[in-house]
Amino acid sequence: MAPESKPLVALLFVPVLLLLVSAGSAKLLEYQTLVLAPLSNPPPLVSSTDGDDLSWNLESAEEVPVAEDGSASVQLTLHHRDSLHPAANSTPEALFRLRLARDAARVSYGDGSITTGEFSTETLTFRRGTRVGRVAFGCGHDNEGLFVAAAGLLGLGRGRLSFPSQAGRRFGRRFSYCLVDRTSADSLRRRTSSIVFGDSAVPRSAVVFTPMVVNPRLDTFYYVELTGISVGGARVPGVRAADFRLDPTTGKGGVIVDSGTSVTRLARPAYAALRDAFRAGAAGLRPAPVFSLFDTCYDLSGKSEVKVPTVVMHFKGVEAGAAAASNLSLPAENYMIPVDTDGVFCFAFAGTDGGISIIGNIQQQGFRVVFDGAASRVGFAPGRC
Repeated sequence: MAPESKPLVALLFVPVLLLLVSAGSAKLLEYQTLVLAPLSNPPPLVSSTDGDDLSWNLESAEEVPVAEDGSASVQLTLHHRDSLHPAANSTPEALFRLRLARDAARVSYGDGSITTGEFSTETLTFRRGTRVGRVAFGCGHDNEGLFVAAAGLLGLGRGRLSFPSQAGRRFGRRFSYCLVDRTSADSLRRRTSSIVFGDSAVPRSAVVFTPMVVNPRLDTFYYVELTGISVGGARVPGVRAADFRLDPTTGKGGVIVDSGTSVTRLARPAYAALRDAFRAGAAGLRPAPVFSLFDTCYDLSGKSEVKVPTVVMHFKGVEAGAAAASNLSLPAENYMIPVDTDGVFCFAFAGTDGGISIIGNIQQQGFRVVFDGAASRVGFAPGRC
């Protein structure tokens, strides 16, 4: 009987060894702390006659002296107010669902919003005499769709009619913005988002730069080259650079940085791999039902903070060489966001079959996002709001 028992003993040790290896691998994952703050009621929507929260005033702009080459810099304070107020008693959850539904239709910019009015040119004069001549802009009298209750829209794209393009020579073809977290009490009461035009838009240090990719078929968007994503300190094998590659012949594919889209959308195969990797790293959290376009949610009620796997986005670097890379580490609140007042948080990424991937403003919040047209690069500077 003794010889026959040896294979059995060997077999019993195999699962134990695998379990130890699995447990050892789990301990190697990198985590960071997420401080929990469920959704709160939005601030009341005020009209332009009651206050200036829906507008920006050129007289309040901060400006640095004009440089020798005639360029200048100007910084404007921005206030965000969502126009989604269908009823006075709407809950934060209902408003957030409407925002996500609106965002889903904006992915292709086919939401049906229209404006009718005059289209003209004017000279804009900033504080201390900085002037930008013949700036084309429109004055709408019939604004429908997403324009309802908005004071205006400032175009920041690469097209000829955007403000950065029209004022490019005056401001050195450089601008940057910093979007504070719209769900935090701090951002609503004290801190505001800002946009800077000119050389002052580019921080002198701690900026993750990646080349600005040109799409010969579509010059409106700011394309970048995303090469991969890490979860818990390890690259996700299923997130491939090929999933995000721009086809210059057809103009399809690629990745854009867009302040007008809330949730980052990734090509479906890449998103599925990213989601599965995050779920595996967050296996200790209690799952919650899907919420709108989010299919990975967790019930974190009763907790003040939790540990979540780190998420790092890898971009092509600006330095020469195939090994050059620019790594953008996301704060936990940039990818685990509250969706209700009861403590449900969701992984703020989604898949898309539309061909183009989008880095949205939830992932951008808290970074100064730099668009340096003069050097043909896009940068992300953490904590520069």
